[in-house]
Amino acid sequence: MKFVDIKNDIAFRKIFGNENKTEALISFLNAVLCLQENKTITDVIILTPYQLPELRGGKVTIVDVKAKDKSGKTYIVEMQIAEVDGFHKRVLYYASKSYSSQINRGDDYKNLMPTFFIGILDFVATESKNYINRHIVKNAETDEHFIKDIEFNFIELPKFNKNVHELNSIIDQWVYFIKNAENIEVIPENIQDKGLILAYQEADKHNWTIEELDAYDKIFIREQDDRGRMEIALRKNNEAIAKKLINNNFTNEQIADYTELSLDEVIMLRNET
Repeated sequence: MKFVDIKNDIAFRKIFGNENKTEALISFLNAVLCLQENKTITDVIILTPYQLPELRGGKVTIVDVKAKDKSGKTYIVEMQIAEVDGFHKRVLYYASKSYSSQINRGDDYKNLMPTFFIGILDFVATESKNYINRHIVKNAETDEHFIKDIEFNFIELPKFNKNVHELNSIIDQWVYFIKNAENIEVIPENIQDKGLILAYQEADKHNWTIEELDAYDKIFIREQDDRGRMEIALRKNNEAIAKKLINNNFTNEQIADYTELSLDEVIMLRNET
């Protein structure tokens, strides 16, 4: 078997946004939210169904799938591969907007149903040592959980370092899959959950169409192009700073330290100035 990188836009949507195969998303939601017995999610309607995107440029850093269960609760599962400025504010705005958009002005507030945000992050965002953590609104003095309708869950992939034999829970197994799928050759023997097994099967490149594989590869090409543009922009910025420092009589060593340019690059710039 050859599995795809789940962090890729196409792969993420194919696994979690498939209207006809919702078992994977249901399993993942139950695992993240620690839902058991009569509280488990048994059915969802995907509000952002999987479809091949029109790739016309533009940076891909955020990918999300939205779903609702039978009770009307909303679930936002988001993959973010790069940290952005104001990340925490954007998450709060996004979840709050999803929550408030359930009713129109004048409607009864009791019709509002809970919203659960699940962020899968390919970077470190919180101070917690745990790879998964939950944020809710509590009384700062008594810990009373009075406001309950919006909940934030973050999975920080860089903090997850368990090997396959250390996967003690279903959420461990899911995060191991999301982080490592492209480097796994077979479905681990200890995987019993049907939804996660389906996710592995959907991630197997042999089950993909030519069109899906082509779109998958184009996402990576676009990401490489984005990184290249950023590196060029950063280099030009560092060179501009270096020239100003040269004019202000900073030493080559100081300039190299401030701009992260090599000493040879600074000397070359000095000769050109």
